[in-house]
This record gives sequence, C-alpha cells and structure tokens, in this order.
Amino acid sequence: MLRIRPALGLTPSGFDRNVSMDNVLMKRLLLAIFALSLAACTSARAQVIPAAEGSGFQLAAGGLGSALQPDFSYSNGVGASPNRVYGIGTFVDFRFSRWIQPEFEARWSAFNTAGEGNREDTYLVGPRVPIHVFHKMHATPYAKFLIGWGRASGFLTPPTTLAMAYGAGLDLRVTKRFTLRAIDFEYQQWRVTPTLFPYEGSVGLSYRIF
Repeated sequence: MLRIRPALGLTPSGFDRNVSMDNVLMKRLLLAIFALSLAACTSARAQVIPAAEGSGFQLAAGGLGSALQPDFSYSNGVGASPNRVYGIGTFVDFRFSRWIQPEFEARWSAFNTAGEGNREDTYLVGPRVPIHVFHKMHATPYAKFLIGWGRASGFLTPPTTLAMAYGAGLDLRVTKRFTLRAIDFEYQQWRVTPTLFPYEGSVGLSYRIF
C-alpha cells in the first residue's frame, strides 16, 4: 500500500539562495509564455482565421506554465500547503472527430518547494471534450478527464501512484497554427493513504502540426 512518508523531525528550511533562483527562473519562464502568447495574438490581427475547424485528423502540441496547491507539506502534513509550487508542462492534443479528442499531458511542478518536500509530477492521458465552438471569438471551452501516474519522491513510498484529474479550460485560436490555452484548471485525486486532492491552474500555447 502506498503511504505518505511521515515528516518527523523535518521543518521548512525557508527561501535559501537556490530556492530564490528557482523562483526567478520560473517567473521568467511564465513571462516568456505570456510574451509568446501576446506575440501570437498580435500577429493574428493580420491573418484571416477560417471560421470552421474542418474535418479529419489534427495534431497539436504545446507547453504550459502552472501554479499548484500540492495538498501536502512537511510543516502541515496533508492539507493546504503554505507554499504554492510552480511548474512547467507539455501537452499533445489529438483530434479524430468532434467528440473524440484525447489529450496527453506531462507536468513537472518543482519550483518554490521551499524545503516542504512537495514536488509533484504527473503523466496523464484521457478524453478532452470541446463543449462548444464560438466561431466569431475563435474560442473553445472544454472539459476533460485524465488518468495516469503521479510522482512525488519527497513524501511517497514508493514514489509513484495512480492519479486522476478532472479539468476544464478555454482555448483561444489566434492564428491558423497557434492556439492560446488561456486557462486550464485541474482538480486532481492521488490514490494514496490518505487521499490527496491537489489543484492546479495553467496557461499555455500550442502549435497545430497538421
């Protein structure tokens, strides 16, 4: 049975120099994602975006920047953590039809752990369902359910367990190839004892390969 490692004798070490550098790098990465998104939106003004998505197979891949509430910390144990963990991720969207659009994602939430041992990584796959396509705004809200593996070597023994994510978000098509993932929210369930319920918000940008 997977259990959470007890935090006996462990206390947060505070924001040392390495943690501060991680925070700076993560903030720069998030700013870079926003800058790329802004550049894509600006270039979209000079382009004509087809109103219809078209039919047939489509494949898109992208990157994410995220903020995670890990639901665990050495100082508080299971429950709300005093530190928000930042991360990066990648996702691949497959479109076979209007209703068959699976998604694969991998997330590595490792920045600003602040000595709390609550780095959490996930590798998930599952259906992503567009709720409606607003053609005039080129906006597509969606819902998704993903399942796979969660990894937290700091406090799980063994470090990998079954994880599920219930999510929703909004995609904004800014050019024929680029789509802004304006918001993506996941409420996760990690099957450990006791169960963890992390939640995470992200923003990203994807490129349609074909």
